[in-house]
Amino acid sequence: MTRVRTPDDLLDLLDALLIDRGGVERWDALFADRPRACPFLVDDPDENLAGWVEQGLLQPGRALELGCGHGRNAVFLAAHGWDVDAVDLSAQALGWARERAAAAGVVVTSHHRSLFDLVVEPGAYDLVYDSGCLHHVAPHRRPQYLDLVRRALAPGGRFGLVCFGPDGGSGLTDAEVYQRRTLGGGLGFSDGQLRALCSDGFCVEELRPMDPSVPGRFGEGYLTVLLATRVTSG
Repeated sequence: MTRVRTPDDLLDLLDALLIDRGGVERWDALFADRPRACPFLVDDPDENLAGWVEQGLLQPGRALELGCGHGRNAVFLAAHGWDVDAVDLSAQALGWARERAAAAGVVVTSHHRSLFDLVVEPGAYDLVYDSGCLHHVAPHRRPQYLDLVRRALAPGGRFGLVCFGPDGGSGLTDAEVYQRRTLGGGLGFSDGQLRALCSDGFCVEELRPMDPSVPGRFGEGYLTVLLATRVTSG
């Protein structure tokens, strides 16, 4: 019998319950198959991110992208004056991202690791951006995920998120994740769930469906867009 002595032991035990835990091989296979038809394997940045930057809502600073994939958003930020750190579990994804950055003539600092192994300087970032990572985070890891975002952001910094809406994910509840031992390809979040997740340390500025109609930008209607500001208590 596995003994649980520390909180990390408990997290590891819950990880082990899931059939699709980790998923490094799955993500490496996806990003290695570059001709593969996949909605997010495109060149364009997210419509919301591009809009926030181009409208001046987000001013250049230091950005951390969680689950950067093949780098389309990280490269966009770097091309618009941001100092970008990009994290991904997949070496194949990061290799592609580095190629994209080199082709665009920009610098993106890549980090090959799980975001739960990432060490950040408190308050070091003006923006933490996540396009498609949170909905692959198991429920028991969400507090750790949110703590990372809070810790990374300076007061007044922004948290930008794109995730499955209720109609875009697997439809599984948190309880069903452990009953079936899988995330089912990703979990969907209602507006209420996202507001609840951001209730400790964030002020939600924008929460809406992603717009699939913006020319030259990535957008899918089953995804939800969130922008929140890091606030301090009191």
